[in-house]
Amino acid sequence: MRTVDLIQRKRDGEELSREEISYLVESYTRGDLPDYQMAAFLMAVFFSGMTDREVSALTEVMVASGQTVDLSAVEGVKVDKHSTGGVGDKTSLIAAPLAAAGVVVPMISGRGLGHTGGTLDKLEAIPGFRTQLTMEEFQAQLAELGLAFIGQTEEIAPADGKLYALRDATATVESVPLIASSIMSKKLAMGLDALVLDVKVGAGAFMKRQVDARKLAQTMVGIGRRMDKRVQALITDMNQPLGFAVGNALEVMEVSQTLQNGGPSDLTRLSLELAARMIFLGKKAASLDEAREVAQRCLVDGSGYRKFKQVVLAQGGDPRCLDRFELLPNATGMREISSPRAGYVTAINAEDIGRACVMIGAGRDRKEDVIDPAVGAILEVKIGDRVDAGAALCRLYYTREEHVEEAAEMVEDAFRISSQKPEAREIILEVVG
Repeated sequence: MRTVDLIQRKRDGEELSREEISYLVESYTRGDLPDYQMAAFLMAVFFSGMTDREVSALTEVMVASGQTVDLSAVEGVKVDKHSTGGVGDKTSLIAAPLAAAGVVVPMISGRGLGHTGGTLDKLEAIPGFRTQLTMEEFQAQLAELGLAFIGQTEEIAPADGKLYALRDATATVESVPLIASSIMSKKLAMGLDALVLDVKVGAGAFMKRQVDARKLAQTMVGIGRRMDKRVQALITDMNQPLGFAVGNALEVMEVSQTLQNGGPSDLTRLSLELAARMIFLGKKAASLDEAREVAQRCLVDGSGYRKFKQVVLAQGGDPRCLDRFELLPNATGMREISSPRAGYVTAINAEDIGRACVMIGAGRDRKEDVIDPAVGAILEVKIGDRVDAGAALCRLYYTREEHVEEAAEMVEDAFRISSQKPEAREIILEVVG
């Protein structure tokens, strides 16, 4: 078969067979297909889309491009959770220990890029915490504790790594079939039985429109089901940061407070719902309501908190940090952003908050950037709160003066204050699957 013919057919909206998709992906992964031809194919997909069969075929081919992890020796149903990325989104560190009450949770996590945070970066704010486990260590910890956090290795779905780099360089990242196959190939290579997806939508999310978030959720749920996996997706609001803390060590502090049943209401509610759906898909509860009761009990009785401490210790971290926050990286400077007038908070642009935190070192614009785990922001208010003139809206925590002024201005611009109280908004907008 000729590559140019496949590009032309996809450009014209025709459906390619599994063999044709396999030929393209395998040839590119081996280095036999030049970047310019794969870039043309990706752009054709960007504009013409893919059928359900094509998306499933692309996912399967990317899974088969590298190693697949066999977790069959670990007893229990294996359930993971994935978020499409947001600001202040630390739910993985809360939902996973709560769900590990009876479900095995092989948590394969990523790093932050741009204004969205990454679970591995948050964990590595804990002194000594190791995310690069060998597969033997990973499996042993899952068997013992039912939960382990690990980063994706280069051996897992290497075709996705190559394709993602090319998508990033050719303005084809924002394609639902390509996003869905990228996420699902990495997850399905890890030997999962079930998966809960948290698809963010809004100012601080990758998807800005709910219709696009719904399409992505439906596509990923469909891929999982066609590959005989149990998958559910929540579409959740990311118009304001989740919880109050943004920044790696600051978010670890909030995780600790939340697992001790003292966290923000929005973060607690979403984490409990994600954990409940993991428990339900893991067949540890006969109904979703029963699963919610299990998750709530693990929060209230402290077993989720104890589980997280056990995992921190097992992966080389210092669990004392979760009780004594001075043992975590701490910022040396603080800048308070105050309200210019009295009124109600009607908007908090999550992307602006995230970008301001990246500016002072909490995130990375390029993969090689180094993160400062101590810095970030703590919101003092959420949408709907009443504030007085001069009251604190947010506090920026930094270790270097560079970019602080610019970041403070960006944070100030993120808040909207009005005389009218806004309508209450739901954190969970839709359920798919």
